[in-house]
Amino acid sequence: MAIYKRGDVWWMDFRFEGKHVQKSTKLKNKRDAESYERAFRTQLAKGDVGLEKKANPPTFDQAIAEFLSFAEVEHRSKPNTLRSYKNTSKSLQAFFGNTRIDQINSAAVEKFKLWRCDQKTRPRSELKKKKGKRKWKPKALSPATVNRELALLKILFNYFIRQDILWKNPVSRVKLLKEENGSLRVVSPKEERLYLNEASQPLLDFASVMIDTGMRPGEIAGMLRTNLFLEQGYLYIPEGKTKAAKRRIPLTTRVKEILERRAGSTETGFLFATEETEAPITTLKTAHAGAIRRSKINHFRLYDLRHTFATRFLESGGDLVTLQAILGHSSIHMVTRYAHPTDNHKFEAIRRMEVRATENGSKEPDIETGASKS
Repeated sequence: MAIYKRGDVWWMDFRFEGKHVQKSTKLKNKRDAESYERAFRTQLAKGDVGLEKKANPPTFDQAIAEFLSFAEVEHRSKPNTLRSYKNTSKSLQAFFGNTRIDQINSAAVEKFKLWRCDQKTRPRSELKKKKGKRKWKPKALSPATVNRELALLKILFNYFIRQDILWKNPVSRVKLLKEENGSLRVVSPKEERLYLNEASQPLLDFASVMIDTGMRPGEIAGMLRTNLFLEQGYLYIPEGKTKAAKRRIPLTTRVKEILERRAGSTETGFLFATEETEAPITTLKTAHAGAIRRSKINHFRLYDLRHTFATRFLESGGDLVTLQAILGHSSIHMVTRYAHPTDNHKFEAIRRMEVRATENGSKEPDIETGASKS
């Protein structure tokens, strides 16, 4: 029978005269639900009941415009998310354009994926001079870029499924590209000092907070004075990407001093606001690139400071469960992706294990009693 369980209730799911029928039986007993489904099919065939006429599916251009309007309201407190949606949607629009969204199947999504993999990007970091002129060196798109576009496409289809305009998501059957996580790296204490010495404000304070707390950039940018509890020694995060993101974060002495100073000078309540708009800062890419260049250290992403915190926390004797709570992750698996023990720490761990084994081995067991001899 074409029924399935959602929560405690059984639902019908079948096609009738080319139309998709998805309807709750409002029954919790499977046998009763099967009887209801058979009776409903019979009523459809006789014409005793009809199907609600769904709205005509829009073109992709119309669909993305509607979705972005929805996102402006839904994510009004997350400007970075909205900006990411807008930028990511450009390639999707270029490929799907006037195609009606109900005509986009898994095969079409696979073609988009292959099309994007063949395209090149022109990063400014690859700029080269040749004969007095500037020339770009094309570079293949990263798997992460294509995957973010597929993720947005999946979100878009889910939005129209909730509107009862579509009934299935073609992206759910498309395999994402394999991403290499080798780009994640840990900043050494020496690199940290060189970097911070060359960092301008507000990057200096922003990066310092990130290194000492492991907070996400968006969480730091959106910090409010009302969520700061300096006497108790913590910062409260009221919301985030997951339920686990709602948490209290203990503060180091350095972070306390930074946040206390910024809390005393803010007029809008945001601890990291731009001077022009007085809204939370949205990017520090230019300042970060400048600090990297002046400090002459190997490049790292600002987000790598979160990985750096996680690694230092574990190397200092912290446990994964506590780290999970501080970072705001919903699973231990996610935490392990952020912690990257350095070679020195691994060597030290082996040395400590060897010393302990040697000390235990020096205590010869008593053959008669089994106890160790001092």
